[in-house]
Amino acid sequence: MAPYDSDSSGGENNEYTETNVLLGYASRMPSDDTISQLGGKPTWLDPTTPPSATLAKCKVCNDFMVLLLQLNGDLPEFFSGHERRLYVMTCRRKTCRRKEGSVKALRGIRITEIAAKDKRKGNAKSELEGDTPISTSDMNLGETLFGTKPSWTSTSANPFSTNPKSAAPSNPFSTPSSSALNNQFATAHIPGSELAAKPPQRPSETTDFPKTFASALSLNIDPPQFGLPLPPEPWPQESELPPAYPLYYLVDANYEILDKIEDPPIPTQTMDLDEGQGGSNQKEDKDVFESTIDITFQKFADRLAQNPEQVIRYEFKGEPLLYSKHDDVGKLLGSSGKDNVKVTTTSVNGDRIPRCGNCGAGRVFEVQLTPHAIMELEREEISVDGMEWGTIIVGVCERDCQQKGVQNGAIGYVEEWAGVQWEELNERR
Repeated sequence: MAPYDSDSSGGENNEYTETNVLLGYASRMPSDDTISQLGGKPTWLDPTTPPSATLAKCKVCNDFMVLLLQLNGDLPEFFSGHERRLYVMTCRRKTCRRKEGSVKALRGIRITEIAAKDKRKGNAKSELEGDTPISTSDMNLGETLFGTKPSWTSTSANPFSTNPKSAAPSNPFSTPSSSALNNQFATAHIPGSELAAKPPQRPSETTDFPKTFASALSLNIDPPQFGLPLPPEPWPQESELPPAYPLYYLVDANYEILDKIEDPPIPTQTMDLDEGQGGSNQKEDKDVFESTIDITFQKFADRLAQNPEQVIRYEFKGEPLLYSKHDDVGKLLGSSGKDNVKVTTTSVNGDRIPRCGNCGAGRVFEVQLTPHAIMELEREEISVDGMEWGTIIVGVCERDCQQKGVQNGAIGYVEEWAGVQWEELNERR
């Protein structure tokens, strides 16, 4: 069967259509996948190295959040050698609801050495195909530290300097007070007059510049801390954390199957018209009828009604199902008022999902939660004053980047984009 296209009804002669969207359902009984879950407590990629506690705090009240969704996000067909896990968290404080930062999405990532070696082989191959031969030591330093091809014309420039035209040799990891490191000739005891008399010369194989540079970088000790994030904030005792939602496992992940959805009937004209006054045509009736309902929400409700117990919808690089087009998220991902145009979430258009804050690449849609997840999570809640969102849309880095400062084989955590469409307070018609 052809995959479902949100621009069409799937064909006039088809009674049902299978889409590219995977649906997940909640169950108390575990399935083969014990990683993916709704509610409960998060299980990190390595319990001994959790993310910084700051990532699990509400941006509104600074209190710790609770888990809504944990998802096994391994995608070997897209990211070979990447171990990924997604987390969606929310603040339980009523005063934080409907406020930006009260819901977060995190992506845990570990890139194996094999994947890192494959990437290095690709870089080495591109270097060998270059026009200018570069020594192995220079190539490794340039690629490892700066990710760029070193050249003799730019060796002495500071790649982190705000003045790229400056040619003064400097240590990119030094502080302004370390004048001895900034002056490469200070330890050589060369008189200033001799320096002024000698014109700038191209470094040769006999120069001690690589050795001086290596000693300045202290390659035999821990990597420098320039540009690295602050040390992770420690987690408190478990008794100090807010109570978690009940644990449900995600089971029966199947592709979505839809029956053909008929358009709602247009009301017929029943009003008596005065003689000489023309009646409204069919198009005018349709325009008046559609102006009285939220078509986006109606499509959302009709789509979910065909599989009412779904709690998540998953399609990496797919298209989210919008709850509304009138809120900030709907306007961001919507189609300028045209309901039949696909939602664009690629990195080409800057007006869509914001770019990755860690590496600057584009983001793509991966998963969203549906209202039935609230029913499952709050099934045992006594209060009727529960969560108020219609859907939570998660956008992730299209490159599946690693946290800055994390070495290959280690675990990092990156905050991703969570677009929350809150339930509308006014009654829908």
